[in-house]
Parts: sequence; structure tokens; C-alpha cells
Amino acid sequence: MPKAITHTRGLTDCSELLASFLEEVAVLESRLGALLVQLPPKLVFDSAVAAEFFEALRGRTALPIVCEPRHESWFGESADRLLQRFEVARVAADPARVPAAAVPGGWRGLSYYRLHGSPKMYYSAYGTDFIAALASRVTADAAQHRDVWLIFDNTTLGAATRNALELAELLRVGRSPRLE
Repeated sequence: MPKAITHTRGLTDCSELLASFLEEVAVLESRLGALLVQLPPKLVFDSAVAAEFFEALRGRTALPIVCEPRHESWFGESADRLLQRFEVARVAADPARVPAAAVPGGWRGLSYYRLHGSPKMYYSAYGTDFIAALASRVTADAAQHRDVWLIFDNTTLGAATRNALELAELLRVGRSPRLE
């Protein structure tokens, strides 16, 4: 989702921008996966604003929608219920700004992981224990008939590719569902 919608407008008064964005990405057709709504760290949860935005977005697309909130106010029961109502999955992020940010939330038909590297974001590779635990989480999510998306964003020194291959190997050995 463009920053003009999420950061500049803070999810408000963005109907035209939303329509334009969805029209532009429609050319991707079947290659278009989930829509990521990454929120700025300063955007406090406001149920009325969030409901209006996600209702408008959900009314215009049947695509999977995931939200990556970064303000702690988005990790309470009220925000989780709102995301569930509009079938919006909440991203599980690492590093997590608050403990609840480390696990998927919102609508549970989809699990979406964004892994930025730890301890140094974008640089650090994940260790064997982390990747093994992640493989277990992914396998458990898939066993619950959830679609699973996993993005390694620790790309600066090439760790993302190595970590993705390590995870894929663990999932293959465990005969877990294929990741896309």
C-alpha cells in the first residue's frame, strides 16, 4: 500500500488514492498476492478510522490483506477484533516492537511473517534455532489450514536468501506444505 495512504493520510480521506492504487496493481492479475498495509510507528489505533479504511478496502478487493501496525495500540483486543471482522491478518514481525507483534494476529485465515534480521535489522542472519522454531510455527499454521506467507527482509548482506533456503530445507525434510 502506498505511503501516501498509510503514512501521509494515516488511512483517512484516501478513497481516490485507494482506487488508483488498486487499478494500478490490477495489471498483475493472478500474480498479485496479499496487499500489505504497513503502518507508520506513530499511527495510533483509532477504531473508527481503521473500520472505515478496511471496510472501503475490503469492499474493493477480495485479495488477502495483511496489516503491519507498529504502534503498540494496535496490539489490543479491540484492534484484533476489528481486523478479524474485515478478514485482515496482522503481520508477525521480527524484531517485534511489542511482544504481541511477534505472532500473527487479526484474521487467522492467513499467517504473514516479516523477518527483518536480529539483532541488527536488515543485516543480521537468523541462527539455526530461530529457523527451526520458525519451521515449527509455519508447520503448525499450515496444519490449521492457514495460508502462510513469509518474507525475509534481512537482505543487506545476503542473509535473507541463506535463511530462506535453510527454512525451505527444514520444511522439505519435515514434509511440510510448500511455501510460495
